[in-house]
Amino acid sequence: MSDTEHTGLVVAAHGRHVIVETTEARRVLCHSRGKKSELVVGDRVRWSPAGDEGVIAGLEPRRNLLFRSDEWRSKSFAANLDQLLVLVAGEPVFGESQLTRALVAAAEAGIPTLIGLNKIDLPATDAARARLAPYGRMGVKVIELALKAQPDRSHDTLLPLLTGKTTLVLGPSGMGKSTLINLLLPHAAVQVGEISKALNAGRHTTTTTKWYWLDDARSGALIDSPGFQEFGLRQVPADRLASLMPDLAAAPEPCRFYNCTHRSEPGCGVRAAVERGEIAATRYRIYLELFEELTQKRW
Repeated sequence: MSDTEHTGLVVAAHGRHVIVETTEARRVLCHSRGKKSELVVGDRVRWSPAGDEGVIAGLEPRRNLLFRSDEWRSKSFAANLDQLLVLVAGEPVFGESQLTRALVAAAEAGIPTLIGLNKIDLPATDAARARLAPYGRMGVKVIELALKAQPDRSHDTLLPLLTGKTTLVLGPSGMGKSTLINLLLPHAAVQVGEISKALNAGRHTTTTTKWYWLDDARSGALIDSPGFQEFGLRQVPADRLASLMPDLAAAPEPCRFYNCTHRSEPGCGVRAAVERGEIAATRYRIYLELFEELTQKRW
């Protein structure tokens, strides 16, 4: 690194513009040299001053990277995470396919996942618990919350799990993610205002992934991504999918063929486990859907 280069953390990104936080906690608007920027929130970068702003000089190696996707492409959106927190609830009913995509993407990147079951004060909670039971059995930590009805208790449950870590928070609309952010980060609006001012484009910050420090010591952080991102799985080979789904990977009986796809081959240990009820039928259906997608991907 040259004498004119500094290191920093990307706390927001929009197009070629990123907000870099310096080691002194100052935030600087920086630009990438090319026409496009592949930088994402959580990246560690080298940058050089250019007047009141800065120019990105290089990207430090990433520990991990997550992707989101739409009908046409897959795009990276967060890096260097310690864990993923997926917020769900009984009302409205959450989608297991979305949840599974998040878990598979995190497993491929080597990122532990927490599932937060919110609104446990509502009647639909028992049904949600039953749907989440297979995830608990496969080793995913499920924590129960009532962010609005029991804010103090929920705060005390969450904080020890988040302190000292960089956590990406995700949740479909209506699951309580905004309530969680406001509960844990009473000054979140101030941080958003700083980012908006630095980007000089407030309209973009509602659709921008953002970094929030949990405390003044900057010992832990939450990354909030708008909506519930459809996780891109282009980095997952179809023949590795089952190994990234712990319940399928732990099927008691081995398959007859080493390269079994668990769809129609004879002597399949996974299908036998599904028939015996040891693997949830819903999980197996999602596996088949994802396998089909990954064998026909158009990236």
